[in-house]
Amino acid sequence: MQGPAVVLLHGFPQDHSSWSAVVPELHRRGLRTLAPDQRGYARGNSPRDRRAYRLPTLAGDVLALLDEARLPSAHLVGHDWGGAVAWHLAGTSARVHSVTIVSTPHPRALAWSMTHSRQAWASSYMAFFQVPGLPERVLVRRLSRLFDRSGLPPEAAATYLRKFSAPQDLTGPLNWYRAAPVDRSHTPSSAVPTTYLWGNLDFALQRAAAGRTARHVDADYRYIELAGGHWLPETHPRAVAREIVHQVASSPT
Repeated sequence: MQGPAVVLLHGFPQDHSSWSAVVPELHRRGLRTLAPDQRGYARGNSPRDRRAYRLPTLAGDVLALLDEARLPSAHLVGHDWGGAVAWHLAGTSARVHSVTIVSTPHPRALAWSMTHSRQAWASSYMAFFQVPGLPERVLVRRLSRLFDRSGLPPEAAATYLRKFSAPQDLTGPLNWYRAAPVDRSHTPSSAVPTTYLWGNLDFALQRAAAGRTARHVDADYRYIELAGGHWLPETHPRAVAREIVHQVASSPT
């Protein structure tokens, strides 16, 4: 497929299959897609050192993917932690045409919301994730209940439960959180056309940060609020695909 290239970056604790229902819609509209398993989720790329998961390094993985695919540039789509990577590249890389961010507010808006809303309470689990070893053992037992209570479709939940069936399977994904205290990188405002989709029932990412995000985009910006929760690629794939297509079509290349 030779259409505009779109890189789809998944979140936690998911993998490339989170985009399975989105990709066919994009292909029908003539878009080329790349949906990698990101660092910590791929068997051949799961460093143990948390410093290997700082945002500039994660962003470098995406640029290396573009190199491997012989793409000088692409449109980015990111959900959850994948959104954080996309935000970083939207403010730092000339190889990004546009970004469509799903669920994740801009990191600086999220930081602001920690002291101006209930976001700190909603994010309190992140402190527990800093503990070595224990979160893996606890989370592997509770993932099924978490997925069920948060509205993830059963077929997607079954895929992720197979992937993260043992505590060691979660060390790489949890290292994204563990890198945060040692990551001193700064995410600038987005310098490219940006669409931000947020579900108004999101249990993890609150409205205050979503509303603040517009302050951190120095380009054309669209905010789309959906009646849904956190797992928008799985629960609202047509809406997500529609907004990606709109963003790609309206962005200069």
